Amino acid sequence: MIARFPYRRFAGRIARHAILILTAAFALLPFVWMVSLSLKPPEEIFQADFHLWPTAFHGVENYRVALTAAPMFRFLLNGLLVCTAIFALQLLVCIPCAYALAKLRFRGRDTLFSAVLVGLLLPPQALAIPHFVLLNVFGLLDTYAALILPWVISTFGIFLLRQFFRSIPDEIIHAARLDGLGEFEIIWRIMIPMTTPALAAFGIFSIVAHWNDLFWPLIAVRSAEISTPALGILLFRDDEAGQFLGPLMAGAVIIVAPLLVAFLIAQRRFIDGLAVTTMK
Repeated sequence: MIARFPYRRFAGRIARHAILILTAAFALLPFVWMVSLSLKPPEEIFQADFHLWPTAFHGVENYRVALTAAPMFRFLLNGLLVCTAIFALQLLVCIPCAYALAKLRFRGRDTLFSAVLVGLLLPPQALAIPHFVLLNVFGLLDTYAALILPWVISTFGIFLLRQFFRSIPDEIIHAARLDGLGEFEIIWRIMIPMTTPALAAFGIFSIVAHWNDLFWPLIAVRSAEISTPALGILLFRDDEAGQFLGPLMAGAVIIVAPLLVAFLIAQRRFIDGLAVTTMK
């Protein structure tokens, strides 16, 4: 009986790793297929035989078209500008709100936190029409402001940072107040340096969501000069012949690559932030 336990643990470990490998392969398959199509010529993309690696390498031509047929670098710059502005403004709003909900005691705090939880249940698409009408009234459609302002308040960011702030001992806050620090000084000098894992996690979620967002830019933007990467990639679409599918996949690879690099750089803090928030 005793000898069976190591065998069972080993079998359970093998089963867990097999499930993880299958899940990872299922998640990575679209990306592998995207890279494969970006290296193939048009006639090989639509052939019946399946080949992961192209028999006739056409990657240079596809990536050249992706970079020259449309202002790809302008799209990337627009995406960087919009995502950075959104994330910076979200931090200006979310950090004070999360600190107040986590560390300050005032009437109606639980009610406000309940409103935040309700906001998590609302899909962004439900607010598209009110946002569109409001921006149209102020004449802000087809501008960078139309891409940025609707996302300044993030209920997910408030919730995530509030959960992280609660893990910080109250004694640190009391000691800072005894030293004469005000609430904003506590946020700037104590809370923000201690919450870099949560900020990194929130930053990854925010940047990925708005970098890949197609729904709202398709509504709010008409000019190619301020198009985001997800919207700009539609310029490669050819519904009739499909001859631009290779450059389309090449453009998708170019757009996804910065997100992968950003995640690889911040993955440790991203995992730490989620782990602490989940435990709390």
